[in-house]
Amino acid sequence: MQIYEELVARGLIAQVTDETEIKELINNGKATFYIGFDPTADSLHVGHFMALCLMKRLQMAGNKPVVLIGGGTGYVGDPSGRSDMRSMMTPEIIQHNCDCFKKQMERFIDFGEGKAIMVNNADWLLKLNYIDLLRDVGACFSVNNMLRAECYKQRMEKGLSFLEFNYMIMQSYDFYHLFQNYGCNMQFGGDDQWSNMLFGTDLIRRKLGKDAYAMTITLLMNSEGKKMGKTANGAVWLDPAKTSPFEFYQYWRNVDDADVLKCIRMLTFLPIEEIEKMDAWEGSQLNDAKEILAYELTKLVHGDEEANKAQTTARSLFGGGADDENMPSTTLADEDLTDGKIGVLDVLVKTKLAPSKGEARRLVQQGGISLDGEKVIDFTQTLDKAVLLNGVVIKKGKKIYHKVNV
Repeated sequence: MQIYEELVARGLIAQVTDETEIKELINNGKATFYIGFDPTADSLHVGHFMALCLMKRLQMAGNKPVVLIGGGTGYVGDPSGRSDMRSMMTPEIIQHNCDCFKKQMERFIDFGEGKAIMVNNADWLLKLNYIDLLRDVGACFSVNNMLRAECYKQRMEKGLSFLEFNYMIMQSYDFYHLFQNYGCNMQFGGDDQWSNMLFGTDLIRRKLGKDAYAMTITLLMNSEGKKMGKTANGAVWLDPAKTSPFEFYQYWRNVDDADVLKCIRMLTFLPIEEIEKMDAWEGSQLNDAKEILAYELTKLVHGDEEANKAQTTARSLFGGGADDENMPSTTLADEDLTDGKIGVLDVLVKTKLAPSKGEARRLVQQGGISLDGEKVIDFTQTLDKAVLLNGVVIKKGKKIYHKVNV
């Protein structure tokens, strides 16, 4: 099976332009393609996972990835899928986030000589002259067509700022610039980026002629990925300082039964033939599939050693064992205690198992919290320093464990 057909079989391709030409380029390793990442945080999260895995797959097949960091578009913010305007970031924060992204991406993508490259659109967007841009590029855009784009429709109801309205032009200009300066002949993006991407392809063909070899392809990437990237407690980060390898493992170990095989198909590098055999799995076999998913993705992000530790810890905990060495933990300071004690609600907030004391109280009242195997029934309960010195294991719900000490 060639790479394009494999992408289809894995359920990654949503829609394309010029399918015959795209298939020929990708299958023969002739695609120089880009995917953009706006640096809205100092870590990638699992919502970016599909894009990173896609770039790795295509590079393994001989194609050349161009990682576009949105240091310039980050000044504006993508309105796609938003009901409000993104908060403004300083240049220093944007640069810091860009640096963090590259370090994490190096686990997926080979940036060696003659291989993948990383570029920052701040290098060209921040230098543009506004009048020149209007004359050179603005004339190629129909406002009527722009307003029909799905990415703007949602924002029009609550108010779309002129700042955000320019995002599509900036993203289109990125493809135009990459095509001219890096030989980038293909762009990839999530299905919510389709309108932006089509405008980029159209800009190249308008400016350079209809024979300009620029194509677009979208994947079920952002809609699925953004859903995957969020949990009830926030984002699941690739940075181990934000989401520990154990927590990362547990996130994938706890996916819904209905999603596990889809995630294995889209995100792991297991042979497609092996995955197809799993399609008939049901009942307890789905738990085996979840272990496979969690292990493979933790190994991909954090390496073999951390994946083995996470799996060993999870099996021990959920099998009734006591191996908590690699469990996520929080160490309290003396100043966190009052008269040598701390309330259970404060503990839940400080360990980030609850976003607020109100939510922590609700969890206790619903019977969702245990300390060292004993269910907490009184939300005014306190923990003594003497107990915390030995460490206390908190269990939230059925599957979340956290150790706290002082």
